[in-house]
Amino acid sequence: MRALVHVFLAMAFAPLAATLASAQEDPSVHMVTYIEVAPAAQGQTSTLLRQLAGASRKDPGLVRFEILQRTAPAREFVILESWKDQQAFDAHVATAHHKQFRDKVAPHLIAPIDDRFSVPTLLAPSQPVRGGVVYVVTHVDVPGGVRDKGLAALTALSDPTRKDAGNLRFDVVHQKNRTNHFTVVEVWKDQRANDAHELAAHTRAFRNALTPITGALYDQRWYRPL
Repeated sequence: MRALVHVFLAMAFAPLAATLASAQEDPSVHMVTYIEVAPAAQGQTSTLLRQLAGASRKDPGLVRFEILQRTAPAREFVILESWKDQQAFDAHVATAHHKQFRDKVAPHLIAPIDDRFSVPTLLAPSQPVRGGVVYVVTHVDVPGGVRDKGLAALTALSDPTRKDAGNLRFDVVHQKNRTNHFTVVEVWKDQRANDAHELAAHTRAFRNALTPITGALYDQRWYRPL
C-alpha cells in the first residue's frame, strides 16, 4: 500500500501546475454554509431554507444553489452556493431574502452559522441530479506547510472518482482566507455507488496519503437534498 501511495502522489504532482493555473483563471466564487439548529426547529428551518433557495435561484449570476440536510444528526444543514463572480455573490448577500433568512433562523441556532467563502480548486462538468441521490461533503484540513501534498492527494483522487460508476459530481474548493482548508463535494446516483467508491483502491490510497499530513480528523458527512 505504501508503494501505491507514492505512485498516487507522483501522478498527481505532474498536472498540478496546469490545474492551479486553470483554477486561478476561474472567477467563480463558492460559499459553503453550515447551519446547526435545535432538534425541534428542523421543520421550521427546512421551510426557511426552501424559501431562501426559491428566491435565491432568481438572483442574477447564480450557477448553483443547493440546500442539504444531514442524514444524522438531521438538525444540521448545509447550503452549497456557486456564483459567476464576486459581484454576483455580493449582490445576493445584499438582497432582502438573504437578510430575512438570517434574521428568522437566528432564534433556532445552537451554534453560529459557519460561512466558508471559497474559490475553485478542482472543478469539472457535472451530471444532472435526480431523486434519490446522495451528497457527501468533506472538510479536508491540512497544515499550511504541506498544502501542496494535500492538494496533490485530492488531485489524484479527483479523476478516477469522476469515472466511478454512479458519480455525478466531484468538486473541490478551498477557503479564500485559509487556503489549506478544502471542501470536497461529491454527488452519487445512490448509496450503493457511494459505498463502492469508499472501497475503491484510489479512495484508500487517498486516505493513506492524507492521514499522515492532516491537521484534523477526517470530516466526512452525508446529506440528502431538500
